[in-house]
Amino acid sequence: MTASIRKLEPVNQPTAWHRLRCRWQGDEAIVKQGLPHSQLSPPWQILMLGDGSPTRHLQLLTGEPTEVDVIDMSAVGLSTDSAPEQILAVPGPRVRRQVWLKTASGQRLAYATSWWEASHVDEYLQNRSLPIWASLARLRTELYRDVQGIYYGDSKALELAFGESGPFWGRHYLFWHHGKPLTLIYEVFSPYLTRYLGETGEN
Repeated sequence: MTASIRKLEPVNQPTAWHRLRCRWQGDEAIVKQGLPHSQLSPPWQILMLGDGSPTRHLQLLTGEPTEVDVIDMSAVGLSTDSAPEQILAVPGPRVRRQVWLKTASGQRLAYATSWWEASHVDEYLQNRSLPIWASLARLRTELYRDVQGIYYGDSKALELAFGESGPFWGRHYLFWHHGKPLTLIYEVFSPYLTRYLGETGEN
């Protein structure tokens, strides 16, 4: 399947990160139970609530390699950085990483922020231009993706970046490695993906 690519506006280097202004959110219990299909369609639930690699899913959907555009690597110290409360599970001091996930032809598909223990970020992200799953796969790192929350909300910055109107669906999860939290990740997906997954639901 092919889809046209819109010319996107440049995005200024962020000094903070793009958290959605929520219209609705669900906690871990909602994630485990799943949502009514009228609220979020089955294909979107597989992407949002499943424990598979989103960058791998995006590659399979678009037929193009998923590339990473790193837009921010900032030391945030012991600050909780307005992140979900699960950031406290990641030892500090921390580094925040922000990226666009995009096709090789340049279409932005998702935005992701992750928080890492500063002393280990170089160990696990040896090549920072690779998607996280690709970096960890090269290290043969065994992981468990633990989805903790789901969001439906707005962001003017993401509207500009994606070239798509909101609201958007997002989620956050912990990566576990050897029984310990490795990183907290917050992701928001572009409505551009409706070209492959169909409409999200009745919202």
